[in-house]
Amino acid sequence: MKSTAVVGALPKASSDRATSSSEAWSPSARKSWERSEVQALFDQPLLELVFQAASVHRMHHDARKIQLCTLMNIKEGGCSEDCAYCSQSSRYETHSHASKLEDLENVLEEARRAKANGSTRFCMGAAWREIGGRKRGFNRILDMVREIRGMGMEVCTTLGMLTAEQAQQLKEAGLSAYNHNLDTSREYYGKVITSRTYDDRLQTIAHVRDAGISVCSGGILGLGEDESDRVGLIWEMSRLPEAPESFPVNALVAIPGTPMEGQPPVQFQEMLRTVATARIVLPTSIVRIAAGRQMFTESEQAMLFLAGANAIFTGHRMLTTPTSSWDQDRAMLERWGLSPMKSFETPRMAADELAHASRDTSSFTKPCGSSAGSCGCASSASTQTASETHPAPATSSAEAA
Repeated sequence: MKSTAVVGALPKASSDRATSSSEAWSPSARKSWERSEVQALFDQPLLELVFQAASVHRMHHDARKIQLCTLMNIKEGGCSEDCAYCSQSSRYETHSHASKLEDLENVLEEARRAKANGSTRFCMGAAWREIGGRKRGFNRILDMVREIRGMGMEVCTTLGMLTAEQAQQLKEAGLSAYNHNLDTSREYYGKVITSRTYDDRLQTIAHVRDAGISVCSGGILGLGEDESDRVGLIWEMSRLPEAPESFPVNALVAIPGTPMEGQPPVQFQEMLRTVATARIVLPTSIVRIAAGRQMFTESEQAMLFLAGANAIFTGHRMLTTPTSSWDQDRAMLERWGLSPMKSFETPRMAADELAHASRDTSSFTKPCGSSAGSCGCASSASTQTASETHPAPATSSAEAA
């Protein structure tokens, strides 16, 4: 039975919510959570929890905006990891088969298609334990990142474990975010994965953060974990030096051939309680409904939006599982009075785009062969070219990270 105790750990309502879209993102305004406090939040009566989460959501985000993301599997199957939920592990007999890394043009075609259909973040996943010595493949991925960022889209990759040097290369190529999920609590993790430790994952997240790339990290519900493990996952996120830029919440899609093929579907109330708790504990993060969304009705998805979820994957496929189409999702948002975010609309992404544009402007070469600012020739032309290539990011005046 859930506790009815009043939780005094909620952040106070902010009276200085951003009124200008130009306000820079800062990670400084954070609350330090005890695990017991997160558990107390989670244990509240569900509708009270949803009300509190909706209130916190409106302090930090425009509640009418939903980010549309598209995920492409650029290298399927053949992974040496033993993640018990994943059809792409080489250890299990599933529908996934090992493929080669996609060609650059195939990926760019899919990114253009996603952008034309309203997606503003393009994510690319490769079924690798780590990049390791795959220099040619990694260089191709760096080209993908550069080209897609040049389209004016946010770019995210998930490529397994990274070194600090690889993270820095991705940053220099223009990567907006890197996904590396913790999946579940530290305590339950070993029952799901044994080929990589929890600390291995945290180390990659540290490399990503130190390189200046936004961290996308979340988990999966339905792995056989209990409620304390869901609390543990959210609490681990709150302990990072910076809150993750985005927190994806996946509902397990049980795939035949994997050790988790017999797991029962996640109940909607479990998903709702987790999303609402995450919204309160991670107030500035994007909370993304990821895999398994098609298991929930449209009304249930709307309630997740009310509780603070503000991003979805859309298109025609996740990595190996289906998702709703762009047409279906645009129609759904319209019915509920919601609208898609623009690229670089959140304060954190707006700050990243300004820094990216600044780097490109500083390296712009003038007709005389000198770098920008080093001589007096064509200064107005170079400024115009840089501004046309990197327009000022659109941000929402209703958001205050």
